[in-house]
Amino acid sequence: MFSRDDSRPLYITGGQGGHGGHGHPHGTSGPGGTGLGPNVNINLHPGPASQQAFQPGNIQASQIINHCPPPSRIFQGRRDILDKMHSFFTSDVGIQHIYVLYGLGGAGKTQITLKFINESSSRFSDTFFIDASTITTIDTGLKNIAVGKGSGDSLQDGLQWLASRVEEWLLVLDNTDDPSINLNDFIPQCNHGNIIVTSRNPGLRVYGSHSPVSDMEEEDAVALLLQSAAQVAATGTMLTATEIVKALYYFPLAIVQAGSFISKSQDLDGYLTLYTKNQARLLSEMPAQTHDHYARTVYTTWQMSFDRLTQPAAMFLQYCSFLHHNGISEKIFSYASRYTFPSDRPSKEDLQEPLEFLSHFVGPSGEWDSLQFSNMTNEVQAYSLISIDAEKKLFSIHPLVHAWSQTTGNPEKYLSNMGSILGMALSARPLYDIQLGSLAICPHVELALQMDAEIALGFKEQYGVILWEAGKYKQYEKLLEGVLEKRKQVLGDNHLDTLLTMGNLASTYSGLGEHQKAKELGLNVLEKQKQVLGDNHPHILLTMGNLANIYSNLGEDQSAKELNLTVLEKQEQVLGDNHPDTLRTMGNLASTYSDLGEHQKAKELNLTVLEKRKQVLGDNHPDTLYTMGNLASTYSDLGEHQKAKEFNLTVLEKQKQVLGDNHPDTLRIMGNLANTYSDLGEHQKAKELKATVLEKQKQVLGDNHPD
Repeated sequence: MFSRDDSRPLYITGGQGGHGGHGHPHGTSGPGGTGLGPNVNINLHPGPASQQAFQPGNIQASQIINHCPPPSRIFQGRRDILDKMHSFFTSDVGIQHIYVLYGLGGAGKTQITLKFINESSSRFSDTFFIDASTITTIDTGLKNIAVGKGSGDSLQDGLQWLASRVEEWLLVLDNTDDPSINLNDFIPQCNHGNIIVTSRNPGLRVYGSHSPVSDMEEEDAVALLLQSAAQVAATGTMLTATEIVKALYYFPLAIVQAGSFISKSQDLDGYLTLYTKNQARLLSEMPAQTHDHYARTVYTTWQMSFDRLTQPAAMFLQYCSFLHHNGISEKIFSYASRYTFPSDRPSKEDLQEPLEFLSHFVGPSGEWDSLQFSNMTNEVQAYSLISIDAEKKLFSIHPLVHAWSQTTGNPEKYLSNMGSILGMALSARPLYDIQLGSLAICPHVELALQMDAEIALGFKEQYGVILWEAGKYKQYEKLLEGVLEKRKQVLGDNHLDTLLTMGNLASTYSGLGEHQKAKELGLNVLEKQKQVLGDNHPHILLTMGNLANIYSNLGEDQSAKELNLTVLEKQEQVLGDNHPDTLRTMGNLASTYSDLGEHQKAKELNLTVLEKRKQVLGDNHPDTLYTMGNLASTYSDLGEHQKAKEFNLTVLEKQKQVLGDNHPDTLRIMGNLANTYSDLGEHQKAKELKATVLEKQKQVLGDNHPD
């Protein structure tokens, strides 16, 4: 099977291993067929057009089992809960042990868990620590177990590995706070193993033995404050510390935050007065939580720390509160600083506030100042308001701090400005970059859209590119339809920006299986663009290439070939042989040759595209990998099945790292590999892999999708 180099998937079962598809106009390769079912060729739709050649990369996905960190060095107390846990996990051999720690966020549930693990290090054969705050993070954690143990690459593989290992492993499901999540779906179905669940939800007590986690004992709270404040436990300090922890209601996170503040000011005696003066502000800012005095106390401590931040540091925290709380990258801000004000997107006058913030981290020559940015983030980290993963160069914010930070300023202003910064970053993202791809940036884009941020249409279309790259096609269709409606209202039906959006929507319709609808819209766009731009404009050539792919999706392969040849000739004249648009059309033409049975031509052209993409993008860029997948399918078409198998295995491994396990491109290669196994007589492997692909397709695309 063959798919378009810039399309997204139409998975049709059967045949030999499917070729990669035609490239979509942003420059990121689209998926091809899975290779499941009757012997057919598959042709996939093109991607959305862009007014600039845009080939963003993707960040590398984690394939490591989550590391379990040690407990805090200043951990104090909780002996009653720890003793109960030790007794529980050493009793009743031969059953599965589940222990639930529940209570308010910041009460110390996770630290108790880590302390227990530290005290029991020799007891468990393996310890797995999973962020269970969302279904996505649980899915990722269980996948990482499977991948790390060499037992597959899916959530079910992770659960199956745990269920099959009759050992004393320990699984920690941390921050299981979403009441809509059915925890039972993520508990291994077996009579062995050990599980600790931490949650704000007391309803999870039904799963096993449990302990509420709330206030500390006074003696432990005083010790925690003095340690975190780097104070000596003398008579005077003990008395003052006792008064402070009483005022903090013995709540662990409030105590640690207070200690961090005191360690910087070295004014233990003055802290209580300062706290008392801020009590009214706390109560006025958080009226919705009057039933929960601990949260108010924590927020007061955070506000005092916030007030001591420099303006850039405070603004950074406020802006980050409108990104997803995990996986915040410096590149979002550094790329935004390179924004060049394209004509179809906001101008300098429209972006004064975001530009003013970014100017704090731009040197005299206009270059990004990473040292200045690092100094600022270290300032915020000093108050425990963010966490920094130095190895991955990512920031995270505790969910409570994240929610609180949104209340520290004008939410509408910061949401809108952060939406603009994100749009600026996506507009300026380098062609070759694979460090800020859809896998990393999509959670931030989805949050901005979910919060209904006021986003300029030009930026919103860049958000759509990320949804497209992440395989979220229905979301992309919905976004485009909204953009198109507004473009028509503001600019009219025949404006070039309106036509560009219409062309993108035509490609999306084709990708969702509505090929005739896509053809009609694509022809309409092409006719109107020719009236304004002439025959050889790059936008015209992009639209023609998209239309060629739609012809292929409709089985009009000869028409597709003729149109691709015309587009390629003009692009070589206008853009040059190595331009991304030219290479994309070459890949599309190779797919068309394969559709027509001209496999040797397809092989030669794919080899040319692969060589050039390696030179321009590198060996591990998604577009390079996509071309490798196309070439593997060509080898299958020519009967070189062993070579096809080797190529597919290489591509599959790298795509899992770059795109994730369930991306349509990854599923396409899995389907192609299954077909190659069949070609080589490895029918059991083929059967198992086809079943896996089918199940994942249902999850990603739905039961009624044509694939």
